[in-house]
Amino acid sequence: MTYSPTQPIPALDLINGQCVRLYQGDYAQKTVYKTSPLDLALSYEAAGLKRLHLVDLDGAKAGEPVHLYILEQIASKTSLIIDFGGGIRTKDQAQSVLDAGAAQITVGSLAVKAPETFADWLTHFGSEKILLAADVRNGFLAVSGWTEQTQISIFDAMNKWLMAGLRWCFCTDISHDGTFAGPALSLYKELLSRFPSLRLIASGGVRSVQDLADCEALGMSGVIIGKALLEEKITLKDLSTWQNRK
Repeated sequence: MTYSPTQPIPALDLINGQCVRLYQGDYAQKTVYKTSPLDLALSYEAAGLKRLHLVDLDGAKAGEPVHLYILEQIASKTSLIIDFGGGIRTKDQAQSVLDAGAAQITVGSLAVKAPETFADWLTHFGSEKILLAADVRNGFLAVSGWTEQTQISIFDAMNKWLMAGLRWCFCTDISHDGTFAGPALSLYKELLSRFPSLRLIASGGVRSVQDLADCEALGMSGVIIGKALLEEKITLKDLSTWQNRK
């Protein structure tokens, strides 16, 4: 797959077939948006966006994908490059996500809890098909929807993942997520300095087009935009202009 520098990547989180946003990953602090996932995806494509980050929050709780039908709808009616995550625990489930139209499988906790399985998936599906979701608090990985804090350094883990064949990763600094505090630029700068071959995507805290520019200056491959886009802190016109500026 080929991408232009620092692509804006809209995020849709799904519960009960609806788009939602959680504050700091807390299911009790949930905002529900009335527009359907498909209609939002169509509006993103019409604005010239190329990618979509689709998160199955019900699937994450259930331990298996629940919203594959929404993935299939969006994949069949748009040309968006979709990564899909939430509840993917087995190789068969991962294959079902690809079969439903995803370009990449998003893998989070499994990479930490079952590193040999994750390495096998990188070999089996290929590094272009795997997008690692690395959630970080104070430099250490958190798993299971941020409910479990590990003592595993993101830098130690990243070194091992890259040796296993990882290429793509989006990294969320939990303290920034849903806060409009700006992306974790210092963390991303250090990751890219240590691992220059990594295709790194920012996630969490994005609030403005300037944040996109700051991430591009670091050499990041993309920026996931969730709440800021749904609440029009960043507009589709802003992103369309950004996409077409070169």
